[in-house]
Amino acid sequence: MARRRSDTGWFKSSRSTGGSDNCVEVRLLDSSVWVRDSKAPDDGVLSFESGAWSSFLSSLKG
Repeated sequence: MARRRSDTGWFKSSRSTGGSDNCVEVRLLDSSVWVRDSKAPDDGVLSFESGAWSSFLSSLKG
């Protein structure tokens, strides 16, 4: 995975539509990736190691 900044802040997929409430938000950190529900951001976060996240994304593209 390419080197990234320490913290990207929360963002939605570029494929998310503006009027949809069914989105997840992602935050890229140096060694982990956090995912949360955009409708309920205070309800918790899933955390993945960067390598596991890369494998997940590769499997979606494959």
